[in-house]
Parts: sequence; C-alpha cells; structure tokens
Amino acid sequence: MIDSNEQSTPSAIRRNRSDPDSAAPPTEHAPETDREWNFRVRGENRTEQLDRNLSSLLQELRVVQTGVQLLTGFLLTLPFQPRFTELSWSMQVVYLFVVATSIAATVFLTAPVAAHRILFRLRRIDQVVRIAHRCALLGLLLLGFAVTGVAVLIFDLVAGPIPALIAGIGSAVLFACVWIAYPWWQRTRDA
Repeated sequence: MIDSNEQSTPSAIRRNRSDPDSAAPPTEHAPETDREWNFRVRGENRTEQLDRNLSSLLQELRVVQTGVQLLTGFLLTLPFQPRFTELSWSMQVVYLFVVATSIAATVFLTAPVAAHRILFRLRRIDQVVRIAHRCALLGLLLLGFAVTGVAVLIFDLVAGPIPALIAGIGSAVLFACVWIAYPWWQRTRDA
C-alpha cells in the first residue's frame, strides 16, 4: 500500500495508473499540450520528460551512428581500390557527393553527443534535446542521400548507367516513402 505522502510523487502516479489512456481528458476546450499529456499520463514533470526524450534520441542514434560511420569509412577507402579508376568522370562527381553527404551525416548524427557534453551540467537540457532532434533529422536526410548515391555508384560500376539511374530513383523513392511520407502521414492523421 502506498502512503499518502508517496501518492503525489510522479513515480507513484505512474504506478497508480492501470490504463493511462483511460485518464480523463482536460476539461478545457483548448487542446492538451505535450507537457500536460505527459504529466497526466506519465506523471512526468518537464525535466523528466526532457531526460526521457534525450535518452530515447541517443538510443535511436546509437543504431544509426554505427552504420553511417562504417559507410563513411568504406567510402574513404574506395579511391585506393584498383577498380576506382574505372569510374567515369560523372561517377567520380557522384562519389564525391556521396562522401560529402556521408561525412556530413556522420557529423550531424554524432553532434548530439558533443552538444550534451559541452552543455552538461549547465541546466540546458531543453536546448540539448532541441539541438539533438534537429541534428538527427538532418543527419538522417543526409544519410538517405549518401545511401542513395552508393546505390547509384555500385549499380553503375556493375550494370551500367541505366540500371544506376533506376537504382538511384528507386532508393530515393523508398527513402522518401519510408522515412518521410509514411511518418508524416501518421503524424497528420493522428493530429
């Protein structure tokens, strides 16, 4: 049994809710804000919400960071391979674009860690979360460009320019649908 002093703590509120979605909505006519919903359903204050958001974002970035760093490392070794000289001038331009976007993606996807370290203990977690969110979105966009370019390069080298064009368009459409259009549709549909 929970004593009366513990019932007002956020963790007690979380423990006492058997179904958070059944909690009564606000009585005002104004739509419920994100902060209000988090407090009502999760019992989180603003700082707890920001801590959870940063932790979730850093977990998501751990998955992506490894892949983008491996991709960048792989791309940086390509000019030293014997078949690299077989690339046409236009594919060498594509290669440089891919390397640039992969390096930029690496920078943006690791930037939240740097921001967190620099702003650590300055009570600016709201800034860190905002910066990390924007950097993650930009980093993912750049990663999509880089992976699309890699598909173009590989298909061009193996099968020629027409399959490379098809692979590039297909990859771009796939990224646009899965990473942008579908989540955006979910966001607007639920709003």
